[in-house]
Amino acid sequence: MSKLKRDSLFWTVAGQATILNFFLGGFGPSQPLLREEQGTSLTVAGLHGTMMGIAAIIAGFIHPKLNHKYGRRNTSWLGLFIFTIGMPFFALGPSVQVTLPAVLFSCVGFNFVILNMVTLLSHHYPETPDLAVSQSNGINAVGFVFGTILVGTLASFGISWRAGLLLCVPAAIALYFYGRDKIIDNHDADAPRQSGKLGGKFWIAWFGFFTTISSEFATSFWSAALLSDRTGASAAFSTLCVAALGTGFGIGRWFIPIWMRKTTLDIRLKTILTIQFISFMLFWLSHNLVFSLAMLLFVGIGISGQFSMTMVRMIKLSDGKPDLAMGKSAYAAGAAIALAPFLLGFFGDHIGISKAYLMVPVLIALSFGAILLSSLQEPQQR
Repeated sequence: MSKLKRDSLFWTVAGQATILNFFLGGFGPSQPLLREEQGTSLTVAGLHGTMMGIAAIIAGFIHPKLNHKYGRRNTSWLGLFIFTIGMPFFALGPSVQVTLPAVLFSCVGFNFVILNMVTLLSHHYPETPDLAVSQSNGINAVGFVFGTILVGTLASFGISWRAGLLLCVPAAIALYFYGRDKIIDNHDADAPRQSGKLGGKFWIAWFGFFTTISSEFATSFWSAALLSDRTGASAAFSTLCVAALGTGFGIGRWFIPIWMRKTTLDIRLKTILTIQFISFMLFWLSHNLVFSLAMLLFVGIGISGQFSMTMVRMIKLSDGKPDLAMGKSAYAAGAAIALAPFLLGFFGDHIGISKAYLMVPVLIALSFGAILLSSLQEPQQR
């Protein structure tokens, strides 16, 4: 695997996604706090995740058309603009009647940015696409951790956690003025639009992407609730402790492609799925706060590279149609984000959050099976 040269395009694209991950880091763990403030059930609170999922599906339908007409660079900045307009309505909204549509609107833009992050970096680094996307996600994890810590800290001191999310707005404005000319995109609006059928292996990989995103978002949204249920920690402290999950994201995304550089993409993905499965089961069984935090860290390492690796796998299996593949991937992500946290919340209301969480190891096993059935033919790295 070649060494990655991180230039201004890399940092600009990574910066866009870091702002979004700051929001995501605060969004997931804020669910128990939001539920307490709004007086809703786990099921109703889980509808915020459903809105994120619906937004991803909408973005997946629109994204290829916008990319073809305006290019990846312009669509990416448009996505950040949409997110920046909609997010404050979630951060300041007093009721679900405001926060639910705010999540829907802002996350359409969120997905434009994330989908183009993958294609922009894959095109810019054709020899090391998974390393570029993974290390960009490693930087994004810093935003995720800061978002989680900020929400937990503000809640612990009795300060409104919502206000912290508003930091995304000045950060997005500053990044635009820094990076508006840094993204190179040789866009040709007259080129044929990517269309046609995608092969059977692509759709198996697509299902694997659905199950990995399902396990990631189910864990991110409700691990604070499980930690509180099992260890007796307060909702605010449990939210702060989920920073351990985000720290695992950062460690895994940055170092695993380097540590395992001589292995194939499929072997790396199967390895981190195994790490996720073992550490999640130990986290689920634990009633000790310190041990639970350690296992959350390893769960984060296991989850860390799944997004980038499964996305790159779909591009490799797309028969040279990366934008079409990314549009289709948004449907999988949308369905996963919409269903997994909602179903976990629904089951949590009826059978308890601990029993409900057993859906996660099932999802991990399905992800592993999808890799086996859609294996890539890649030479071993030297």
